[in-house]
Amino acid sequence: MDTTNNQSVTDDQELAKVLETMNQEAEGGVPPVPTSDSATPASDPVTNGDGLSFEETPPAGAPVVDPVATVDAPAVEEPVVASPVEEPVVTTPVIEPLAPVTPVTPAASPELDAIKKTALEELRPLVDKLDLPADEKFDTLLLLIRSTDDKSLVAAAHDAAKAIEDETKRAQALLDVIKEIDYFSGHGQQPV
Repeated sequence: MDTTNNQSVTDDQELAKVLETMNQEAEGGVPPVPTSDSATPASDPVTNGDGLSFEETPPAGAPVVDPVATVDAPAVEEPVVASPVEEPVVTTPVIEPLAPVTPVTPAASPELDAIKKTALEELRPLVDKLDLPADEKFDTLLLLIRSTDDKSLVAAAHDAAKAIEDETKRAQALLDVIKEIDYFSGHGQQPV
């Protein structure tokens, strides 16, 4: 008989036992009780001669004996109780109306500010002569209104907004007109 082959089979069985025991302990189960028909080393039935403890794995096809289960009582599985799931708290952000935006210019030089002011003054009488599509004309008028705070351009901006063909752009332009009117209404009531 080949002792190397026998030793390999025994080592494989011992490894399988150790792995099974570790898996059962991790799952909170009870390790199996060794059966009387399994082979154990001759030196010690609980240790392998090196002082290491192990448990025998029953041969393939042999029934597994559970020391907790009895013949009279059927095995009853405990129901798995799921932990309660906390519903996430959803908060809805409060959206406050935007105040009219006045363009914030970076710290420009006084020369550039003077050129801008002169260009705006020169553009004001020529705005009606611009041959632009309605949406571009509205944008130009809105720029003039916001740069100069000239209330007299609001009516022209409103007319340009009404002439915009795209309904989405028209709606946005009309909202901008309303914002400018609200700005002037609120701005006129506060002392400057």
